[in-house]
Amino acid sequence: MITAANLQNIGSETAFAVLARATELAAQGRDIINFGIGQPDFKTPDHIVEAAIQALRDGHHGYTPAPGMMPLREAVAEDVLAHRGVEVSPEQVMIVPGGKMTMFFAILMFGEPGAEILYPNPGFPIYESMIRYTGARAVPIELHEARGFSFSAEEVLAKLNSNTRLIIINSPGNPTGGVIDDDELEKLAAGLEAFPDVAILSDEIYARLLFDGREHRSLLTFESLRDRLIILDGWSKTYAMTGWRAGYGIWPKALVPFIDKLIVNANSCTNAATQMACIAALKGPQDSVEVMRQAFDERRGVIVDLLNALPGFRCIRPAGAFYAFPNITGTGQSAKDLGSALLEECGVAVVHGTSFGAMGEGFLRFSYAASLENIREAAARIETYLAEQSA
Repeated sequence: MITAANLQNIGSETAFAVLARATELAAQGRDIINFGIGQPDFKTPDHIVEAAIQALRDGHHGYTPAPGMMPLREAVAEDVLAHRGVEVSPEQVMIVPGGKMTMFFAILMFGEPGAEILYPNPGFPIYESMIRYTGARAVPIELHEARGFSFSAEEVLAKLNSNTRLIIINSPGNPTGGVIDDDELEKLAAGLEAFPDVAILSDEIYARLLFDGREHRSLLTFESLRDRLIILDGWSKTYAMTGWRAGYGIWPKALVPFIDKLIVNANSCTNAATQMACIAALKGPQDSVEVMRQAFDERRGVIVDLLNALPGFRCIRPAGAFYAFPNITGTGQSAKDLGSALLEECGVAVVHGTSFGAMGEGFLRFSYAASLENIREAAARIETYLAEQSA
């Protein structure tokens, strides 16, 4: 068989490979503590589950409009107004099976040979993978540990040129838990006025998971960007609905006809019963969101303190999401070697930083969507391993 050459450029997501290996070891009888996969360890709230069950009983078994049911698109628009303070038309809301589809479509829309797309590094690995798949040049935006894994707007703007088609921003971010400083967002928005043809994809999937009294600053609040801004969000992280595969994008009006066609070509529509569950999530009780956020906040404090107590580790306190991204250069081991050793030798599954780009060398990602008991046990195992290595 002769396949398309660009298949050689596509990457993957190491967190799923780590999950597979951790599952394999567990099946062999190993006691594995998994900090690898990025999903809440809570069940989807009961009222959301019941809404999906009722939808199936009521006969919601067929296709829906490609962009999603209008009641759901209206509910998303209402939620955006409530939490981001910006009014958007339901016609701009496109429902898709998971947040990845919005980034997939956006990068396909702007990526081609000769084009350049900026993306955060270390960052969610699918950004770089999809950019390279399209043939575009992937240009990294460095996230600085010393800035809390925020970027310098001046550095970002210096990378723009006539070939730049798209900038990808992710705040709060995966894998770092970093939140982009408001003043850097303001500088970036102001600087982009000189580059009116550059589109922006703002991945805000962790927008409801912020700590220390911080409030989410959506790029939608910058009116000058709205005619070229794509917002990525969904239900996976906020409502513990990763397996439901439900996300949405808010698209500039000029791009709506194109994204509609991409959805028709790719997946026809999103599962009907899932869409009904998403309506229940947005319109129903929101107490579960705060319960999860507070639990993650407590775990954040514990895991950061424990990681900082480990020899060769240093870990800043993440401002959002549910990831700790400790610097492990003091151990003298590479990220990949140490990550593999922790799984195979200690039964602690983490993701090595280079899974998130070259600038992730020297770091490991811990998803602290895990019990406090497991967090403490994992830290004890790592401490024992490091002591044995230095003996």
